[in-house]
This record gives sequence, structure tokens and C-alpha cells, in this order.
Amino acid sequence: MPGKPQDTDAVLEAQYNNRALVPDHPTVMARWKAGSEAARAACPPQVLHYGPGVRERIDWFDAGKGAPVVVFIHGGYWQALDASWFSFVALPLLAHGVSVAIPTYDLAPTVRLGRIVDQMRAAVDLIHDRTGARPVVSGHSAGGHMAACLLADGRASAAVSISGVFDLEPLIPTSLNVALDMNPAEARALSPIHWPAPAGAVLDCIVGGAESDAFRRQSEAMAAQWSAQGSKTRFEALPGLNHFTVLDPLFDADSPMVERLAALGHARTAG
Repeated sequence: MPGKPQDTDAVLEAQYNNRALVPDHPTVMARWKAGSEAARAACPPQVLHYGPGVRERIDWFDAGKGAPVVVFIHGGYWQALDASWFSFVALPLLAHGVSVAIPTYDLAPTVRLGRIVDQMRAAVDLIHDRTGARPVVSGHSAGGHMAACLLADGRASAAVSISGVFDLEPLIPTSLNVALDMNPAEARALSPIHWPAPAGAVLDCIVGGAESDAFRRQSEAMAAQWSAQGSKTRFEALPGLNHFTVLDPLFDADSPMVERLAALGHARTAG
């Protein structure tokens, strides 16, 4: 599993505290925000509501009737950000004829992690009801965790998890758990690496090659664990990219990451 027995609490804190690991993360995040504002100006999204809460909403970028859908779930360790930071993922996928749904969810410590996962289930169920088809689900970091959860539930046709956290137990002794307040039983129950893998399901586990050893192990172990149970998994470490720049390919319609998401969407629609 992703944690090593010899990992001390201090090692885990260092390995999972991505903002500390990447001092220039504000610059990268500013690029996300600027790209998202440009995308929203060029293609204003429709806002869908999957629940009554203020944050229970989806930014919907429509590629037209019958188009496949990619749902992109944002990261922030379940305690930061919202969909408005990630509209930049929409335009490159729209160029491939793929609609994009970007949900926002409530954050810890206001709600517990299990509630956030349930909100993403409700969001994807709404997209399914709207289109009549299961979407491809992708996500970054915490969003990568939830993408795998939704694939395991049978709600997604395929999943591309980018820098996902699939085993939550190593987070317990870190400062990240102050807001999450997970105990070992809760963390294990919400870790998709321990869930039955759906036979034949497609799961890509992508991570930055310059990320911490812990994050690379998370993706590699998840791909191996589910592959052994019959899922069609793929692990890839993108050279030179860290936990924030790993999303850079999503700005480019011609990048392998965008082309992979589009191909998965069109394949599932055709099937």
C-alpha cells in the first residue's frame, strides 16, 4: 500500500503537504484562475443544481445534443477551492466535441468526507439523468480520489485520476486531517484502493514525475491493485511535472491527456 511502515508522522506531513513542496504554487494557481476566467468569458457555462445547498452546483459547458461528457472534479484536499478555478479544462475538450461538467461541493470541516463523496454521486447522477449516459469522470488530487469512487460505484464509464489519493490512512497523522477529522476506520472505508474493483472498468492513474514519492506510490499502487482484480488500469508519471503543473496538459486540446479524455468519452458514447 502507499504508506511505508517506516514513514514517520513528519515524513508523511512532508510528503503530502503539496503547497509546501511547491513554493511557486500560487503562480500556477493564478494561471488556472486566469485561464478559467477566459474560458467562462468565451463560453459562459450553464449552472445546474444537484442539491439545495449554495455549493451544490455544476458548471455545465455544452458541446451539443448527444455529445459525450467529461465530469472534472476539483482538488483542494476536500477543504478548498471550487469549480470556478477549473473552467480552463472546458475549452480544449469542447474542441473535441465533448461536453464538460465541473461540480462544486461542500468543504471540510463544514461537512465530513463521506458527505462530499455523496454529493459527487448526486452530481454525476444528475448528469446521467440529463444525458442518458454515464460520463467519463476525471479529477485532480481529492478529485482524483472521488473519480475512482464514482467508477467503483458504477456511475462512471471510465475514470482518469490525476494525482489522486486512493489510500486515505496516511493522511491521518498530518495537518491535512485537522479539518477532515478522519479516524482509521473512516479513512479505510473511504479509500477506494480497498474497494472491490469493477471488472473491465477503465482507470487511468496519472501523476507528476516530480511529485513526492508518496503521491507516485498512491497512483502506482492503485493501478496495480485494481488491475489485479480485473480492471483495465494504466499508470503514468509525467516527467518534470509537480502536483500543480500536472494539470498543464489540460490547457492544450492537442495534449495526450485531453486526447485521452476525449477518446474515452467518444468510445463510451459509441458503445
